[in-house]
Amino acid sequence: MKTRKRFGQHFLHDPGVLKRIVEAIAPAPGDALVEIGPGEGALTRPLLERLRHLTAIEIDRDLAARLTEEFPGDRLTVISADALGYDFSVFPSGTRIIGNLPYNISTPLLFHLARFADRVRDMHFMLQREVVERMVAKHSTPDYGRLSVMLQTRFEMRKLFNVAPGAFRPPPKVESAVVRLVPLREKMGCDATVFEKIVREAFSARRKTLRNALPLEAADYEELGIDPKLRPENLSPADYARITTRVCAR
Repeated sequence: MKTRKRFGQHFLHDPGVLKRIVEAIAPAPGDALVEIGPGEGALTRPLLERLRHLTAIEIDRDLAARLTEEFPGDRLTVISADALGYDFSVFPSGTRIIGNLPYNISTPLLFHLARFADRVRDMHFMLQREVVERMVAKHSTPDYGRLSVMLQTRFEMRKLFNVAPGAFRPPPKVESAVVRLVPLREKMGCDATVFEKIVREAFSARRKTLRNALPLEAADYEELGIDPKLRPENLSPADYARITTRVCAR
């Protein structure tokens, strides 16, 4: 089937890669599992060999219709929708989410899914390798940024393996990687909305020092034990949580 550029479609077809992904997910028959962007069903089929039922969210109506025709409704539920605006809270607590995410919307989609972390057991995604490296980056390294902070405060993440362009049809111009995200048991002890605002403002001025990038007074830096001459990428996710708590306490 012809791919559609506006959906950022690159269909995974390599049997070896598909096998590695399924083994990494290790689905049990009764798992509540949601696949984002099943496409032509290359991953859907081996998953259904292990699951009693699978839910798939597919924005391409033609692909959604083909999957609905191929699999009975008691095995596969296909939701024709855009995952970027979908309310994942409708799924039961402990839901597992997987997908070969469109690279052109991967970052906003990850931010969207992070809002449902308290209802998710784990997530496994195929993404552009550069995005995965940003997700798992440590502070004070070149790849560390807003995405790193926002996800590391909600998930324990691990890059599992790289995937070459030839595993897809058509081959993307970049390498890919599979990543696992497991929600942290300990919740953030600060206001999530304020936290997001502070992190966004900090990294929109990442070349500036903290003194010029964050809404803090000299006394705040002293109390927090943070050097105001550092830059936003030098702070850990825990540092941003402490800053948010300080700001909210005013």
